[in-house]
Amino acid sequence: MPISLSGRNFLKLLDYTPDEIRYLLRLSEQFKSLKLAGTPHRYLEGKNIVLLFEKTSTRTRCAFEVAGMDLGMGVTYLDPGSSQMGAKESIADTAQVLGRMYDGIEYRGFAQEIVEELAENAGVPVWNGLTTEFHPTQMIADMLTVKENFPGGLKGLKFVFMGDARNNVANSLMVVCSKLGLHFVACGPKDLMPEESLVAQCREIAEETGATVTLTDDVDEAVSGAHVVYTDIWVSMGEPAELWEKRIKLLEPYRVTAQVMAKADAEAIFMHCLPSFHDTNTTIGADIAEKFGVTEMEVSNEVFISAKSKVMDEAENRMHTIKAVMYATLS
Repeated sequence: MPISLSGRNFLKLLDYTPDEIRYLLRLSEQFKSLKLAGTPHRYLEGKNIVLLFEKTSTRTRCAFEVAGMDLGMGVTYLDPGSSQMGAKESIADTAQVLGRMYDGIEYRGFAQEIVEELAENAGVPVWNGLTTEFHPTQMIADMLTVKENFPGGLKGLKFVFMGDARNNVANSLMVVCSKLGLHFVACGPKDLMPEESLVAQCREIAEETGATVTLTDDVDEAVSGAHVVYTDIWVSMGEPAELWEKRIKLLEPYRVTAQVMAKADAEAIFMHCLPSFHDTNTTIGADIAEKFGVTEMEVSNEVFISAKSKVMDEAENRMHTIKAVMYATLS
């Protein structure tokens, strides 16, 4: 039976079946081919979408804007200071107003319950561009990137996340790996592991797909034979700067270095959702180096710029996969 996602929200991958996720990956590949060939694909001409950002972003904003325009849509961007949502106007009221004017709504911000409430009241598809708990659009891009590097298929690959495994990216990676049959490993301090309830939910899914979910603080055990080594920044957007000193001490053993990559599979790739503190060429990176003497944080510059690093392919794939999500839910 053909898969149709028309009218669906895209809030978290727990809501999607493995077949539906694979469909989005196939659609992403098709859109990427069209884009690279320079073939116009204004399939949603006449529709309009709004991007509701409570947290700023480079990749998410640009990916949604370019994807929307490539599909022929009008795109409105509302930055953190351009919406009254939650201040002078309730989330429900905002959703209903925007749903009367737009064909789709993207939200990037804080609690998952906010995007869920938008979806309940909008009457049009709502897409999660990032919440505190989940980052589903990033996951489709990540899986497309892995698929491009392992043409034999995703099922059975060992996927390792290094660092603070409680964040939205690690949560979402655990979900998508469980859905698609990859062996997910969270490697980091025991106090920074995903919530037990989500781990249990993913392990239940994994039993059906042939995947496994492993939590460990042992770097050697985690990366041995790994096909993908993934990490993220140690202090996320919205967290207080005072956390840097504590996180550096806690997470330094989990920095992805050339020595770590050497323990993985010979064909292993490195991934990162960006931005990354792999040098001191940012104001935050320079400040951290001055305060704590750390010039590289979650990943060494050697790994970040190496041939194994697929971070720029991954960033580009945000555009193609977001295009697939919007097309599938708006068609």
